[in-house]
Amino acid sequence: MKIISNIKEVQEQVRSWRRERETVALVPTMGFLHEGHLSLTRIACNSASKTIVSIFVNPTQFSPDEDYEDYPRDFSRDEELCRRENVDLVFYPPVEEMYPEDFSTWVEEKDLSGRLCGRSRPHHFSGVTTVVSKLFNICLPDTAVFGQKDAQQAIIIERMVRDLNFPVNIMLGPIIREEDGLALSSRNIYLTEDQRCRALSLSRGLNNAAEAFSKGQNDAEKLKGIVLNELQEAGVSVDYVELVSRENLKPLNIVNCPALLAVAAYVGNTRLIDNCFLNE
Repeated sequence: MKIISNIKEVQEQVRSWRRERETVALVPTMGFLHEGHLSLTRIACNSASKTIVSIFVNPTQFSPDEDYEDYPRDFSRDEELCRRENVDLVFYPPVEEMYPEDFSTWVEEKDLSGRLCGRSRPHHFSGVTTVVSKLFNICLPDTAVFGQKDAQQAIIIERMVRDLNFPVNIMLGPIIREEDGLALSSRNIYLTEDQRCRALSLSRGLNNAAEAFSKGQNDAEKLKGIVLNELQEAGVSVDYVELVSRENLKPLNIVNCPALLAVAAYVGNTRLIDNCFLNE
C-alpha cells in the first residue's frame, strides 16, 4: 500500500495504472475510520482493480463555530485499517497541498445544497463539492463510493457529476450501525453514556416510521410525527425531520415516489444525522 501526500504523485500513479488497463475506485473520507468507512472500501475493492482512500479533514466544509480543530484524527490507526482492507493507495494531503494560500476557485451546487442540512450549515456543501471535485481531478477514479448516512451529500455529488460531466460512477453504500441501531459516525466519540442512549432515538424513530410506511401509512406529516415523537421523548434538540423526494430533495406530502426520510438533531453539543429510504 502506498501513502502519498503530493497531488502530482497521485496523478502519476493513477496514469500508470491506467496504462496497465487498471480501473480505479475512490473512497473519500475525513479519517478516524470505522466500520462504515471500511464497508465502503470493500465496495470499492469489488468494483475496481485499484482502490484509493483519501483521508483529509476538509476545513472548507466547517463553519467557524464547528469542530474542525477538535475533529477526531488518528492516522496511524487509519493506515493500519486500510492495509487490512487491501487498499492500494492512501491519499493523505496537508491542507496547504489542497488549498494554496491564494486559493480562490469554488464549485457550488445551487439547489439541493440549500435544503435539509444546508439550512443550518449554509457553507457546508460548497466546501464538500469543491473538495470532492478536487479529489476527482486528483485521483481520476472510474468509481467513487459514498455512504448513505450522508445521503444529502451523496445526492448532491450525483447532481454535480451529472451537471459537470465528470466521468465518474457514483456508488452508495448502506448505513452501518451498532448492534443497538446507532448509525456509525466519527462524532459518536463525543457522546457520554447518557447521550448515547438518547441518540438511539434517531434510529428508533426512523425504524418506527419505516414500519408504519410498510403497513400502508404514506402521509408525510404523520410519518415525520412518528420520528419527532421519539426525539422529543428522548429530550434531544431537533434540527429537522424531513420527508423529501430522493431525486430532488423537495418536500413530499404523500410518499408516492422514492423518498428520503432524514433527521438531524443535537445530542448535547453533538450534531448527529440519520436517515432511511422509503418506497425504493
